[in-house]
Amino acid sequence: MPTGEKADVKSLHVDVLVVGAGLSGVGAACRLTQLNPDRSFAVLESRDSSGGTWDLFRYPGIRSDSDVHTFSYPFRPWTGTDLLASGESIRDYIRDTAREFGVEERIHYGQRVIAAGWSSGTARWTVKAETVDGLIEHTASFLYICTGYFSYDTGHVVDFPGRAAFDGPIIHPQFWPEKFEPRGKRIVVIGSGATAVTLVPALADEGAAHVTMLQRSPSYVLPRSGKDSIGDGLRRVLPARAAHRAIRAKNVVQNVGLYEVSQRFPGAVRKGLARLNAKFVGSEVVREHFTPTYGPWDQRMCIVPDGDFFTAIRRGAASVVTDTVQEFTRNGIRLTSGEELEADAIITATGLRIEVAGGITFTMDGTTFAPNERYFYKGAMFGGVPNLAVCLGYTNNSWTLRADLTSRFVSAVLARMTQTGAATATPRLDETIEDGEPPFELSSGYVQRSRHLLPKQGTTKPWTVKQNYFHDLRLMSARRVDDGTLEFAPLRVRPSVVVGH
Repeated sequence: MPTGEKADVKSLHVDVLVVGAGLSGVGAACRLTQLNPDRSFAVLESRDSSGGTWDLFRYPGIRSDSDVHTFSYPFRPWTGTDLLASGESIRDYIRDTAREFGVEERIHYGQRVIAAGWSSGTARWTVKAETVDGLIEHTASFLYICTGYFSYDTGHVVDFPGRAAFDGPIIHPQFWPEKFEPRGKRIVVIGSGATAVTLVPALADEGAAHVTMLQRSPSYVLPRSGKDSIGDGLRRVLPARAAHRAIRAKNVVQNVGLYEVSQRFPGAVRKGLARLNAKFVGSEVVREHFTPTYGPWDQRMCIVPDGDFFTAIRRGAASVVTDTVQEFTRNGIRLTSGEELEADAIITATGLRIEVAGGITFTMDGTTFAPNERYFYKGAMFGGVPNLAVCLGYTNNSWTLRADLTSRFVSAVLARMTQTGAATATPRLDETIEDGEPPFELSSGYVQRSRHLLPKQGTTKPWTVKQNYFHDLRLMSARRVDDGTLEFAPLRVRPSVVVGH
């Protein structure tokens, strides 16, 4: 795995240019090798190593918040037995997959894509990337953006009053310092999402004197067994690949089922979660700190393997405070209630900053456009924009389920272009399209803060994103590429003008 090497600064021309070498980008490249072996491609990665989120995030206890069998690639079985995988094991899995499928040699590191311009005259994208040696330009017939949906450069930082007064370190989990030692420290973790509930037990296990999770409002927390007993049984009787498919199918049904039941019967799910949590910490604690005001799955649910988060609270190594910050002080945090939390270190698990399509500046025949100005076609392409796709996973299920559907759809589009001799594939808007809700349905703060950045959505397919795997499995099928909306066209060559005639 190359890290720290000098960027390869040769200009490229390929059929398909993939941007990003994380879970989505490597998966996309593997699908190209499988489904479009006639197409040349390359992967541009801004950092000096692959793995994306799972290489960038290094905070204690980092793990997937979706079961690993739906989070992994369908074409490469996950061999571990844990329900949720550690960040390090996911990073290694991504890199091993890249090597196994011959993708590693196609990755060009140290190239941050900042701009991409489409030319109708040549039917090509010209892509500008920043490197240590300056700007470089590449060209490609098709551009596939696999950078995820948050900024790698900055997290969501809250400007708490009095930050400068605090004597200890203030850490955002996205940029975890290598030399931070939690042992013996009183630590306050601000936040109540997946990162916070992961950090609390991990810091307690690393010897923190005490860990306090300070939350403005509660989140739903779902304890699940860290092992999959049914999956273990299937692995004992089925070949590895067949077992992986069976476990993956089982978990997809479970995950989609939980979401749909939560949306249809929120009261029953709320009561069930309360009873489950009360088995760990008692009904009084649940009423005070684990009873959200919103419905189950209106925000992403926090999964805790074997109830490790609750176990840390029950044994006194951690606690939860529901209140708001009035100001940071020299010795900790003064709350709105007047209470002061003493701390040697404060961790601001305040969320991510959404960035659609890697923050790239797009132009089409010299005219700039932004993703939020365009309608989202099948959650993968933009209305009126040729040969451009964006990979975005699910917000209510494993990211990879949707990411792989999108990559297979892109491969099907490329195959259709080859079959028909088309130079462009462009989603054409129906003039009767009406504005719908943004494509991310969650009420989470990080989504609501960024609604204005998201692509527009219509009210009818193929201009809606349903966040439902079974719906998308049909919508994104290769058999539905010719849906009357996606237009395949040859290169339109403008006639030359002969002077004097």
